[in-house]
Amino acid sequence: MSTNNKKLFLETYGCQMNVADSEVVASIMEHDGFAITKTREEADLILVNTCSIRENAETRVRGRVQGFSELKKKNPKLLVGVIGCMAERLGEKLFEEEKNVNLVVGPDAYMDLPLLVRKAENGENAINIELSLTETYKDICPSRIDETSISGFVSIMRGCNNFCTYCIVPYTRGRERSRNPESILKEVKDLADKGYKEVTLLGQNVNSFSYKNSVNQVSFPELLEMVAVSVPNMRIRFATSHPKDMSDDTLHVIARNKNICNFIHLPVQSGSDSVLKNMRRKYTQEWYKSKIEAIRKIIPDCGLSSDIFCGFYNESDEDFNETIELMKWAKYDLAYMFKYSERPGTYAYKNMKDNIPETVKQKRLEQMIELQNQISLENNQGDLGKVFEVLVEGISKKSDQEVYGRTQQNKVAVFPKKDYKVGDFVNVLIKSCTKATLIGEAV
Repeated sequence: MSTNNKKLFLETYGCQMNVADSEVVASIMEHDGFAITKTREEADLILVNTCSIRENAETRVRGRVQGFSELKKKNPKLLVGVIGCMAERLGEKLFEEEKNVNLVVGPDAYMDLPLLVRKAENGENAINIELSLTETYKDICPSRIDETSISGFVSIMRGCNNFCTYCIVPYTRGRERSRNPESILKEVKDLADKGYKEVTLLGQNVNSFSYKNSVNQVSFPELLEMVAVSVPNMRIRFATSHPKDMSDDTLHVIARNKNICNFIHLPVQSGSDSVLKNMRRKYTQEWYKSKIEAIRKIIPDCGLSSDIFCGFYNESDEDFNETIELMKWAKYDLAYMFKYSERPGTYAYKNMKDNIPETVKQKRLEQMIELQNQISLENNQGDLGKVFEVLVEGISKKSDQEVYGRTQQNKVAVFPKKDYKVGDFVNVLIKSCTKATLIGEAV
C-alpha cells in the first residue's frame, strides 16, 4: 500500500531524550511518505513514545493506548504503535495486554519503522526490540515537530553503562554510544539556521561522551566548546550529568563561554553513603559535595538542580536525614523528588526487597518537598534586585499582558509583554518572586 497522503500522529512521554527521539522518528516516517498531523482523528498511524523510568509513567501510557478504541472503531485501518523504553521492556507482552497495539519498536530500531508499518498493514504483529552497539541515528536530520519552538534538543549519545541497581535505562536503551561530533555540529547548525535560540545537548550521562576514530578523540568538554563556538548566538544547555564523571574541565568551558548557560542538573539521588552504595552510584556524599563546591567556585552564579528519591532498599531514618541535611547544604534551586518505585528487570527488583512501607515513603517525600519549596523560595528571594537575561518563550498563563521565559540559570521569569515576542533576549530586573517564579520588568 502506498504511504502517499498517510498521516502520522506522534505522542511523547518521559524525558527530553524521548522528545529528541520523536523528532528522529518523524524524520524517518516523513521520508517514507507520512505527513505529521497534530490531530489523532486524522491519523492513519499513531506512535506513542514511552517511558519506563517509573510505574506511573507506564500506567499513563496504558490508559492512553486503551483510549484509542473509539478511534479504531471509526477507522478500522488505524495502526497504533508503542515505541521507546516501554516497548523495549515489555516486548511481545504488549500485544497480549493491549489489544489496540499493532507495532512494538525499541529505541534502537526506529530505522526499521517503515518495514514494520507495512507488516502491521498486512495484519501481522510487527516488533523489533533489538538493542544495538552502534546505532546513533547520526545520518538522520530530525524533523522539528513543534514549529513554534525556539528551543531544540540534540542527542549526542545513546545508552548508559552505569547500571545503577534501581534503574531500567541500561536495559531499555542499551550500552553507551557517542555520536560523531561532525554530525552533532551539523544538527546544531541546522537548528540555528531554522531560527532556534537555544539547544540542549542530551545523553543519559553526557559527561561520559567520548568519540574516538583513527585520527582523534573528543571528550565532552571539548565537544561542548566546539558547539558553543560554532553557534555563538545560541544558548547552550546540557543534560544529564552523572556526578562521578563531572570534571573541572567542563566547568571551565562553561565559565569561559558566555553562551553556555550557567546551569547544571546534577542528580544526587540520596545523601546517604550506604544508600548510594546500594544504588551502585559509584560516589560518596563527600565526592558529590566536592563537585558542588567546584561548581560554586568556578561558576559563582550557576543554577543547580537535582534528582532525589526516598524509600530505597534499607533506607533508615538516619539515611533519610542525611539526604535532608544534604539538601539544606546544597540549596538546590529546583529538585525533582520521588518515592522509590520498583522496576521489573532491574538488579534491585531481583535482589533488593522493596522493604520500606508506602506510608513511610510518602511521609519522607512530603518532608523533602516541603524543604525544597522553602529553599527554592529563599533562593529566589536572593535574586531580588538583580538583572537577568531572559529568553522569551511565550505568553504567561496568568495574564496575556505578560510574557515568560528562562534565565541562564533555568529559572522562570515573568514580566510585562510590551512589544516583546518569542525568541527575544531581554534584560529583566527582578522585583518580586514566588517559590517557582521570578517576577520583574524589562530594563
